[in-house]
Amino acid sequence: MTEPTSDISLIPLPQKMEPKTGRLRVPSNLRIRVEGGSTEQLHPTVSLLGQWLSQKDASIQWQATHEEAEIQLVLQPGPSSEAYRLEIRPDGVILSGSETGWVRGVAALTVLLEEGGWPCCVIEDAPRFSWRGMHLDVCRHFYPVDRIKRLLDLIALHRMNTFHWHLTDDQGWRLASKAYPALTQVSAWRDRDGQAYGGYYTAEDVAEVLRYAQQRHIEVVPEIEMPGHAMAALAAFPELSCHGGPFEVANTCGIFDDVYCAGKPATVEFLETILAEVVELFPGRYVHIGGDECPKTRWKDCPDCQAQMKTQRLQDEDQLQSWLVSRMGGFLQAKGKRMLGWDEILEGGLPDSATVMSWRGIEGGLKAAQMGHDVVMSPTTHCYFDYRQSEEPEEPGNLGRIPIDTLYGYEPIPDALDAQSAHHILGVQGNIWTERMPTWKLVEYMILPRMCALSEVAWSPADQRDWKRFEQRLMGHLNTLKAMGYTYRHPERLHREFPL
Repeated sequence: MTEPTSDISLIPLPQKMEPKTGRLRVPSNLRIRVEGGSTEQLHPTVSLLGQWLSQKDASIQWQATHEEAEIQLVLQPGPSSEAYRLEIRPDGVILSGSETGWVRGVAALTVLLEEGGWPCCVIEDAPRFSWRGMHLDVCRHFYPVDRIKRLLDLIALHRMNTFHWHLTDDQGWRLASKAYPALTQVSAWRDRDGQAYGGYYTAEDVAEVLRYAQQRHIEVVPEIEMPGHAMAALAAFPELSCHGGPFEVANTCGIFDDVYCAGKPATVEFLETILAEVVELFPGRYVHIGGDECPKTRWKDCPDCQAQMKTQRLQDEDQLQSWLVSRMGGFLQAKGKRMLGWDEILEGGLPDSATVMSWRGIEGGLKAAQMGHDVVMSPTTHCYFDYRQSEEPEEPGNLGRIPIDTLYGYEPIPDALDAQSAHHILGVQGNIWTERMPTWKLVEYMILPRMCALSEVAWSPADQRDWKRFEQRLMGHLNTLKAMGYTYRHPERLHREFPL
């Protein structure tokens, strides 16, 4: 591969990029054509390209056409569904690939746009990992649909493909339920200085997010936390706990002893009903069931939990959690879904079909892959975007620190894995925990530009990553983020010109 020159600022780095001489100037009326397409039905990728280009440069006027055009999309599947070939010449652009490949190529074309046009080049590209994700916690703070869309655009522009939507936690339940309306009447709200604070997404909101994600070929993975992080749900349904409450939606963060009672049939009925609603709403392959940070204190003293352990012939409370997780995994499998959970689901054993998200370092992912489970790497050491970006005393974030160069140096496949086990590493994901992010501007500030680095870890060949060259390309890439209205932390200084 030829490393792009400093004036071609494409992130993430493609597999192969050959700079050429010359530029393609943007005409006053940019024409976009799908080979064999029709102007009666505007292809969603054409609409997406036009939208992004106009967002980056408001002077660009574009139209779809069936005639000769400056940009031509050719349906020509490559070696993988996300592969694409992009050729920019002085007289036009040819983008070929599958429909998913088109979207990845359209993202590259948008980022490559500079003042006055595009640098000529030939790109042949495909991702290294199949899972390139971003997670968003909407429980600690609720963000409306238009903010979710801004994140989806960032995911797509960085050629990532997965949005993990953390919808329930101690501090709020964010998904409307037909069967349990109290989840939005009670569990979606907490007291904040005497005012109700929170919100939730209706089925119509979810459908709107899914349509937006589908146009960008992003898979949405919903998360319903269980058996821990259940205070919001227990505030509405205290009978699902071990001792009956009463409870309030949590106002503080931490790990709470009160969790779902694993011994009561009503708990299983509640969780399976909720998962059935989730399956109906979300068409993707995965449902995340949480499984992290579940204290067993209440279970040890609960007659129902102890009776369940005896009935199921379980040795300890870890196995009780495994039994409940396996029950939910079987339920999802029967519905045609794959269960995903944080690495604590390894404790006590887990279903063969389960996928593990490794967050407590790499050990959980290493163990899961060696056991034959698929793994998404998301360790706190590199992938937690709530951690501060520097040691500056004014730097927002939690106590940990993950500078962008630390993240860029991350290798998702542990050295200890042999080749047979390494193929179970599906990819990597950045997690946005929002305890200290009450505004959307602060969310963007915390993830950018570290998300740019993560996208290159997830997409680009490992042996072609180079920090110094990435730094050079990042300076140009930030111009794209600025033009499209995103807030970011400058790699060399804090933002002090606006309140976060």
